[in-house]
Amino acid sequence: MKPNVSNGAIYRKVMTFSIRRFFICLLFLVMLGLLAGGGFLFSDKMFDWKGSGLVGMGVGTVIAIVLIAILSHFFMYIIKAGMIAVIMKSVTEDKIPDNCWETGKAMVKERFVTVAVYYAATGLIKGLFQELGHLISKVGEAVGGDSGSAVGGAISIVINTIVEYLCDCCLGYVFYRKDKGAFKATCEGAVIFFKHGKTFLKNMGRIFGMGLASLIAIGGAFFGIIYAILTQFSGPISKLSAEIGELQSTENSKKWIDILSNPTYLTIAFAVIGAIILWSIVHGTFIKPFVMVGVMRNYMSTAVENIPEESEFGILEKNCKKFDKLKGKYENELS
Repeated sequence: MKPNVSNGAIYRKVMTFSIRRFFICLLFLVMLGLLAGGGFLFSDKMFDWKGSGLVGMGVGTVIAIVLIAILSHFFMYIIKAGMIAVIMKSVTEDKIPDNCWETGKAMVKERFVTVAVYYAATGLIKGLFQELGHLISKVGEAVGGDSGSAVGGAISIVINTIVEYLCDCCLGYVFYRKDKGAFKATCEGAVIFFKHGKTFLKNMGRIFGMGLASLIAIGGAFFGIIYAILTQFSGPISKLSAEIGELQSTENSKKWIDILSNPTYLTIAFAVIGAIILWSIVHGTFIKPFVMVGVMRNYMSTAVENIPEESEFGILEKNCKKFDKLKGKYENELS
């Protein structure tokens, strides 16, 4: 039977999470740029030893990464988990909550009383599904022969994308089974995949198609914009490339130092890195949630009709060699 609430309607309503995430990510980027650039300028003017600006930029970057990691740990999780909770609720009840933001926050606080419990649950989920990714990647390397590493690497990218969506679906199922402990609910969610995996793979073509299209279109546009902006700062880039050229090199690093000591290539490198970062923000914020609604609907429609018994947890031992270790680590924490 056709649902009353469309995927598009759900996506538009959960946009409140995406907008918040987008502005926080922009704030993080500004923080990174200011600390890295400020570190370079400060060290370059304050110290006269070789490579001082490069060292200052490195210190500023490290400080920015640490601050971003801390802030993300305590604030960003509620945006991701809240969106997943609301998507799950919308597809299972065929009704969108009136206030998605408040509903999502309430569901997260009810299910995960502390930040530590949330990360314990997501750690267990990733542990169960990453084993699947490692196994399939090894098979790809074995089949690939002399080019096995390349084959394995390509398969690994594909599998990691699948695993990321599976983890989100499993987290949605943990919200759905709110009357059960998070550990048991997580195990049930994993069992559902291992029993009905073929059903969920129907969405994979759309996942990769939209991902590739957005990378080419959005990433390409950002590269052009960033490159054009960076060409207006040829002086600082030339100075930085000169400092890179003065670095001592080993045989392995000499090639990269030679490349990045050229201002044009350094500008291109910065543009590529910036484009990938901005694409990942835009894709993860606005494109992925749309795909996630369809994947979650597919997963939950199977899950609600096939809730596993605890006796079926043996399938996890078969498909995840680390299950006993994960059980010992998380069972008490998530019971």
